[in-house]
Amino acid sequence: MAPRPPERHKISKAQKRKQLQSSPSPKALLASAEQCLHMGNLTEALSFAARALTVLQERHHGDSVASLPALNLLGEITVELGDVEKARGCFQRAIAVDPEGEVPEEQGGGADKFLWLAQLSEEGGEDSVRWFRKGAEVLRRQLLEGDSVETDEVLEEKRGKLANALCGIAEVYMTDLSWDDGEAESQCDRAMAEALQIAPESVEVLQTLASVRISQLKRSEAREHLAKSLSLWRDLEPDDVNVPAFPTRISLSRLLMEAEMEEEAMEVLERLVSEDDQSVEAWYLGGWCQYVQAEKSKSRMDGKASEESLAETSLILQRSRKWLLQCLRLYGLVGYEDERLQEHANELIESLNAVLGERAEGDNANEDEDDWEDAEESDDEVMDGV
Repeated sequence: MAPRPPERHKISKAQKRKQLQSSPSPKALLASAEQCLHMGNLTEALSFAARALTVLQERHHGDSVASLPALNLLGEITVELGDVEKARGCFQRAIAVDPEGEVPEEQGGGADKFLWLAQLSEEGGEDSVRWFRKGAEVLRRQLLEGDSVETDEVLEEKRGKLANALCGIAEVYMTDLSWDDGEAESQCDRAMAEALQIAPESVEVLQTLASVRISQLKRSEAREHLAKSLSLWRDLEPDDVNVPAFPTRISLSRLLMEAEMEEEAMEVLERLVSEDDQSVEAWYLGGWCQYVQAEKSKSRMDGKASEESLAETSLILQRSRKWLLQCLRLYGLVGYEDERLQEHANELIESLNAVLGERAEGDNANEDEDDWEDAEESDDEVMDGV
């Protein structure tokens, strides 16, 4: 007689409840995911958020309002991981659950998913504008309805988001939709007028407005906005929360150069390299900016240069070359991938070598440590005034 197969162990309902109770809750899983995301541990963040979403879908039979926090967080994590397609999918699923952004923000609703899709849009152009406008519509409604019940801090944050969404619209019209000159300019002006009214002391708004004015060849107005933007934080300590993020200040330095405000641009760039001396772009822009300063100085001489002015111009050129050489050195060390930046830096160095004379052999992006220690000592002198 053949042996009987072992009986399956049946799990009672009470045991199932106990297992569920002993497992981390979706709220705890999402908290862990957010903590990992904040710490830069993206793999674990993704795992926690995915587990939370799975539990919520099982409990509510698919995507639901309860799933919104997990979908939004998964979207942000996959953006950080560089998986734009998956991120778009997460935000689109969140919009399917909350198409008008009416679910309260504490439950995962609100405008953020629309603003993310505006930035991640495959089509760009009108599609990006559509999502920016949808997010802006939600934020306007929240501001109108929340004035009497929300704190000043929360309202200020929402005003900032709305202003940034309007800046996003303006930037699309300056780039993807710039072919329609009359419409693009009027749409830019309309968006920026509202943004400036909502957040007149926003560094980002002032910089975007300056960029619009530069594209409209209104440099005088652009300079006014850039000067105000810089004045909002230039005297603050580096760790002050009101100091703009590093990328925002990189963008500011570029705009200052476009507006022919080289002294202010160098003020920003010297501060940036004092905070992060591994920034390829900051060293590149500083080298380029000083090259432009020297060229302007030579043009003002008009053949009547004093020894002092010639020496000063030569010093600027030498500093320009040192900044550019440091840029190229870091370019190789960190594996920077902007080939146009590298090509332009090399072109500038060739031009500088023609004026200053060739440096010693090996004095380039791969020169030996002793040469670079000398260069870094000279750069420290440049930084003394920062």
